[in-house]
Amino acid sequence: MLVIAHLSDTHLDNHPRSAERTARVMDHLNGLPRPVDAILVTGDIADHGEVAEYELAARLLASPTPVLVCPGNHDVRAAYRKGLLGDDSGATGPINTRHDLAGAVFLLADSTVPGEDDGHLDAETIEWLAVELDSVPADTPTFIAFHHPPVALHHPVIDPTRLLPAEPLAELVAAHPQVVAVLTGHFHTPAASTFAGRPLRIAPGVVSTLRMPWEGEGRLTTQAQPPGVAFHVYDDAGLFTTHYRVVV
Repeated sequence: MLVIAHLSDTHLDNHPRSAERTARVMDHLNGLPRPVDAILVTGDIADHGEVAEYELAARLLASPTPVLVCPGNHDVRAAYRKGLLGDDSGATGPINTRHDLAGAVFLLADSTVPGEDDGHLDAETIEWLAVELDSVPADTPTFIAFHHPPVALHHPVIDPTRLLPAEPLAELVAAHPQVVAVLTGHFHTPAASTFAGRPLRIAPGVVSTLRMPWEGEGRLTTQAQPPGVAFHVYDDAGLFTTHYRVVV
């Protein structure tokens, strides 16, 4: 059985509030009686994309459990590479990474468009995903993760910045049965849907929670609710299940 802890949208900045909420979630995960197999963080790690924010993230996200990260629309590639990954290469392209662990493959793609809030997988990233998926044996569970959800989730402000177009990714997912699920963030609220016939799971926000249209008028997000985390379980029978928890 594989267990993945999934969090997103820490938005670390110079305010102690975001750091406290991130530390609270990580303390909870690091203190679990049975450690999870991986901790996945799907973007918007920093709020302003500054190197110091990523250096703080590197400290707060430290864990004996493998921590897998990908960027979101608030993240800046150069600073992300330097402060979080220790990469001074000056590379400017998408940050795509593969992780093989616990008998599974995790493909973390960069769905950001520099300087924009919109989600997009460029040609380089689609080609990277195609090559990586083709290299994974059909019986190896594979998870694709990135920041922007590839489907509409019924919020008039956030939906326009979802992953578009989604068809190239959908074709890849449909053609590779080893893909168990697609895992994203950006939405600041836990959600579950399907994409290309596979489970789509969106992590709750750490820094805040999105207010849905039917929940009344007010600010776009609320900070009154505690941070959350998703636990994805892939069992030996091939069943994929998600449990959502708040961390008080």
